Amino acid sequence: MASALPQNVCMGREEIAGLLRTQARYCEVLGSQLYAELLERAARDVDAGGPAWAVLEGHQDDPAGSALALRFMGATHRMVLEGRAPELARYYPSAGGTPDPDGAWTALRALLAGQEQEIDALIEHPVQTNEVGRAAGLIGGFLTVSSRTGLPLRLLEIGASAGLLLHWDRFRYEARGATWGPEQSPVRLCDFNSELPLPFDATASVAERNGCDPAPVDPTTDEGRLTLLSYVWPDQTARIRNLRAALDVASAAPAPVEAAGAAEWLEQRLAKQTPGMTTIVYHSIVWQYLSDDQLDRITAAIESAGGRATAEAPFAWLRMEAGGDIAHVRLALWPEGADRLVATCSYHGAAVRWLGYEPAV
Repeated sequence: MASALPQNVCMGREEIAGLLRTQARYCEVLGSQLYAELLERAARDVDAGGPAWAVLEGHQDDPAGSALALRFMGATHRMVLEGRAPELARYYPSAGGTPDPDGAWTALRALLAGQEQEIDALIEHPVQTNEVGRAAGLIGGFLTVSSRTGLPLRLLEIGASAGLLLHWDRFRYEARGATWGPEQSPVRLCDFNSELPLPFDATASVAERNGCDPAPVDPTTDEGRLTLLSYVWPDQTARIRNLRAALDVASAAPAPVEAAGAAEWLEQRLAKQTPGMTTIVYHSIVWQYLSDDQLDRITAAIESAGGRATAEAPFAWLRMEAGGDIAHVRLALWPEGADRLVATCSYHGAAVRWLGYEPAV
């Protein structure tokens, strides 16, 4: 959920405090009361010219869409996970602590005042999230495509980060007694709230898995695992548990994620058809981080591929993107060409409501 500020605005103290407050509201809506409290107090500290402002003052020229608030919190969370912030760790469940906003803010403010340079260096790192729960929002789309085409799937994910969602078929899904996926999978996704049954009677076979990201993360390394864990909100232990499990799945059978921009990568990958397979381009909470030029090129490449699709080489576009307070999951499937809203869910993939997919008559 990006800021509403233009992409290239020199921000003053008021604007930076506003970014923190906006992210605080998002955290509260998405169930992280600890981060909501800390970000609001950090915003007040910025207003007062305290240690939070001393750390963030040098980022006035950062693009508004670069998620400064999440980079700020991710930097301090990383220090907790590395054992470099033991006082703050006492209040972070991700490190075995007990959440307490008062104690956590006292410890965080002291950390900001004492290690400004270290935190500032970590803030330079781009946000890298690979939210495993979003697979629950996408699963109905994948299975619908598989069922309707009857062909093995060729997966192309843009904004893939560490490629964890390239392994969606290796996760376990449970919805009102219906299940799908390997029973022994360590990743368990069960936050469904749907009146319609999900298409769990379908089977799926993945023939190829490929992704791209401007700065991919290697899930097989300690550094990659730490990077991803640092951007999960520390009081959301279920998300952390599923992330750790998905990292184990990905480490056992890594999927390639190329360092590339989404538009040029897709243009190359979609230049030729692949008869005997259904190509699925998919992404989740990526659209808001792309430039207008990238969006136009991606859309053009997808529409071109859709126009060339045949029954022997079908093509699908599955995406989970912002829809106001919730995320909307849409599916377009060619050669039918129907584009439908098939599900809604939270931005982290919770409370999935499956709406079904019916092509145009």
